[in-house]
Amino acid sequence: MSTPQRKMVMMRERKALVACSDENMKVGVSIWDINSGDTLLHIPTCASPPFGLLCLRNRYVVASQLNKQGSAGGGSVVVWSLNKPRQPILNYTIEAIGPLACTKDDIYLVGGAFSGNAYIWDVTSGKLLKTWRAHNESLNCMLFSDDGSILITGSNDGMICVWSMIGLLDVEESRSLPSLLNGFFGHRSTITGLLTLPNSYSSVLVSSSLDGTCKVWDFVCGRFIQGQIFSSPVTCIALNQGKGLLFYGIVNGTIIVNKLDIGLEECPLITFSQQFEFKGHSGPITALTVCKTRLISGSEDCTICIWDVISRTIIRKFNLQKGRVTNLAVVMWSSMLSTSNNKKVPGQYIIPPLDKYSEPYSPFKGATTLISLCDLYKENQTCIDLRSMGLLRHVMPSSQKADLPMTMTMQMKVETNIEQRMWAVKMAKHIMGINKQLKSQLLGMIQRRLFCSNKNNLKKTNRKRLKLQSIVQEEEDQQP
Repeated sequence: MSTPQRKMVMMRERKALVACSDENMKVGVSIWDINSGDTLLHIPTCASPPFGLLCLRNRYVVASQLNKQGSAGGGSVVVWSLNKPRQPILNYTIEAIGPLACTKDDIYLVGGAFSGNAYIWDVTSGKLLKTWRAHNESLNCMLFSDDGSILITGSNDGMICVWSMIGLLDVEESRSLPSLLNGFFGHRSTITGLLTLPNSYSSVLVSSSLDGTCKVWDFVCGRFIQGQIFSSPVTCIALNQGKGLLFYGIVNGTIIVNKLDIGLEECPLITFSQQFEFKGHSGPITALTVCKTRLISGSEDCTICIWDVISRTIIRKFNLQKGRVTNLAVVMWSSMLSTSNNKKVPGQYIIPPLDKYSEPYSPFKGATTLISLCDLYKENQTCIDLRSMGLLRHVMPSSQKADLPMTMTMQMKVETNIEQRMWAVKMAKHIMGINKQLKSQLLGMIQRRLFCSNKNNLKKTNRKRLKLQSIVQEEEDQQP
C-alpha cells in the first residue's frame, strides 16, 4: 500500500468526539478530533438532557432540546448536518422530549417524554408512526435491541419495559395500546443506563440505577440473572465489547471497571471479576462511551477525559467550560469533511422534518383504485401516466390545459395513493424481516431448552434405574 493510500485509510479510521450539556444553551455541541484534540466544529444554542443526543449515519447530529416555558410544546428535536453547512431542521414536538434512540439502520427514531409518553418517527419520511403511554413517570433512557426488533425503556420510578416493534408498528392497532412483552420493577430508583450484549443468544440486558445497583436480565423472559451492589449511586454505564469490560460511572467521580464473563451453557452465566477503578474527575460521572481501547468519560466538573483502558491513564482532557456533560458520542472524522453540492455521498440522505401529529388511522383511506381512474379518463387521456406534475405540464397538449385543475386533482390523489402503498409495502417487508428474526431466535431458544430438558430427564431416568438396581441387589443379597 502506497503512502497516500495509507494516509487515506488513516483519515477514514480517525474518530471525532461529540459532546454537549443541558444547563446552558450557549455551551452548545462541541466536536473534537480524538487523536489531536483539535476543535472540528461547534454548534451553538443546544442544551440536551441525558441520552438526548445521537448521530445518524455519521452525517447528522440529532438532539432533543428543553426550551423555555411558553414555547411551542416546551421542547423540540433539532437536526444538524455535520459535513455541509446548512440551517438546522427544527422540529417542534407536542411535549418536551428527553431521551432519544434509533435503530441501527437509522430508519426508526424514538423519543421519550417527561410525561411518560413515547413517540416513534420514520426518519426517511418524517411521519409520526406511533404515540403511546409507555410509563407512569418520566422516561429516562431508551434502547433498541441489536436487531431492532425490541425496544427497551427505563423510567424515573425504576421500571423497565420491553416492547415489540411488530406490535408498535401495527397500523391496524395504531389507536390502541400496544402489547407489552415484559415489564418489571428492576430498581428502586431512577434508571440511569441500559445496554444489551450484541449477538447474545440469551438476550442479555444490563441496567443501572441511582439505587446503587447494576443488574443483568434476560429481557425476553423477564428473568433476573445477577446483580451487583455499590456503596454509591450508579449514574451511567458503558461496555467494551471486545475486551468484555463493563464500566460504571459513580456519583463520587470514580469509574469502576469489571471484567464481564458470559457463559452460554444450560443458562446464561454472568460473573464479575477483576474490579479496578479510574480516578480523574472531581464531580459525578454523567456520561460514558467507548471507542476501541479508549474509554471516554464526562462529568459535572465540566471536563471530558479520554482514558487508555490498558494502562488506566488519561490520554487527553477537554473542557466544556460551562455546564455538566450530559451526552457523548463518537463519529468518523471523515463525516466532518464538507462535500460539494453536486457530489453525492454513498448512504447519505436528507432528513425530512418530523411530524408533530400522527395521521388518524382509517381503513378506507387511500381506497382510490387506479383501474377506475384510468377508465374515467380513457377517452381523452394521452399523457396521464403517473408521472410528476412538472412533467405532466410539459407534455400535455394545449387543447387539454383547460382541464388541468381537475386533472391535477386526480393526479395528486393518484400520487398520494402510490406513496401510501409504497410506504405500506416497505413497512410490511421490514416487519416480515423482524418477524423472521424473532421466529428464528425463539426456535433456537425452544430447541436449546428442549435439549436441556431431555438431558435432565435422561439423567433422572438413569438415577432411578440405578437406584432400582441397587434395591434389587440388596434384596438378592439378603435372601439365604
